Amino acid sequence: MPSIPATERRAGPHPVSGKAFGPLLGALVAGLAVAIVVAIGVGTVSVAPAEVVRVLSAHLGGAGTPDPLIDQIVWQFRTPRVLLAALAGAGLGLAGMCLQNLVRNPLADPYLFGVTSGASLGAVVAMTTGALAATGFGVTGSAFAGALLSLALVFGLAQRSGRLIGSDLLLAAVAVSYLGTAATSYLQLRAKPAELRGVMFWLLGSLTGASWSSLIAPAVAVAAGMVVLPGLARSMNALALGDDTAAGLGVNPNLLRLWLLLISSLLTATVVAAAGGIGFVGLIVPNAARLLVGPDHRRALPVSLLVGAIFLVLVDLAARVVDRPNEIPIGIITAALGAPAFLILLRRRKAGVA
Repeated sequence: MPSIPATERRAGPHPVSGKAFGPLLGALVAGLAVAIVVAIGVGTVSVAPAEVVRVLSAHLGGAGTPDPLIDQIVWQFRTPRVLLAALAGAGLGLAGMCLQNLVRNPLADPYLFGVTSGASLGAVVAMTTGALAATGFGVTGSAFAGALLSLALVFGLAQRSGRLIGSDLLLAAVAVSYLGTAATSYLQLRAKPAELRGVMFWLLGSLTGASWSSLIAPAVAVAAGMVVLPGLARSMNALALGDDTAAGLGVNPNLLRLWLLLISSLLTATVVAAAGGIGFVGLIVPNAARLLVGPDHRRALPVSLLVGAIFLVLVDLAARVVDRPNEIPIGIITAALGAPAFLILLRRRKAGVA
């Protein structure tokens, strides 16, 4: 495995380095735990943090018998939702880091890579026509199938002489994304009024249907990413310096791009299939992680995972409390935060800072 190039180690000032990295990870883990407990306690019926901890402890093997009503609210309804938010944020954070390294562009985002639009198209087909749902595939399965189909199209269009080209990959992804969006819009026009609200809410991202079973696929995908990506971190550092440099350090750029494309697409597909279309998380979170710890992917990847989890838990909390008793789709909030972040990053990139 290649060593980290000296230019990569020295690149850019960042607030956390050296021995401070361990305490940062500890602080992020603690922050995620606090955010989860607080988010579980907030709702139509408020539950004190101590009571939330008591219920969670009882279900995880601790002593005590919580109140049955509080137990149902905390364990059956809110905990799956908050955990899905954490998993979705973590998955999109990792996916964004992979894609930005793959095309060597900090403005890359899973939402722009066609996977989200393909998953959304599959879900909308199931919701508006019933064709896939009638086969037992369901909305979630249809969304996942649509995401994989988009991935196959992007992969096929981006190949040149058997090689994956970063610029072609981005162009192919944008084309497939527009195609999926157009097909989805057509189906929305044909949808019944009773179906349209559910379709729109799902397209903008929603965790209202979260259940313990809906956590399985995102949890497996995020766990797989946590296992595989650390082993690719040094190679990702080399790829960030260009194909020639990476090849000189013993990295196969084409093979690495294929791995990164597969991992990021599967992460995005599982998240979209479970939580709908959530944009800009994969843009904001990786850039925030690099601002904190620098470009070394050995540090940026775990920070991106934890920051993404905290970020989406807090966004979902805001979606539930900003307009009570109504609920705002979380995609609206992430877009409101992500659009200014995109413009700032674009300005910094043009100025040669990013």
